[in-house]
Amino acid sequence: MLKWFLENIGNILIIAVVLAVVTLIIIKLVKEKKAGKHCASCPSGGSCPHCNCDCDKKGR
Repeated sequence: MLKWFLENIGNILIIAVVLAVVTLIIIKLVKEKKAGKHCASCPSGGSCPHCNCDCDKKGR
């Protein structure tokens, strides 16, 4: 088991870094959505009924 781990340490570290980055991105997107900041990426500027944000009311 230790031999396998040592042979694959590079792959394990790269996978760990990629997972950490993806996790941080998802956390950031969830926080922005809860705060209503996701409207900037809405093609309608937040005025569409599908994005569930009230950007027009917030002045964004």
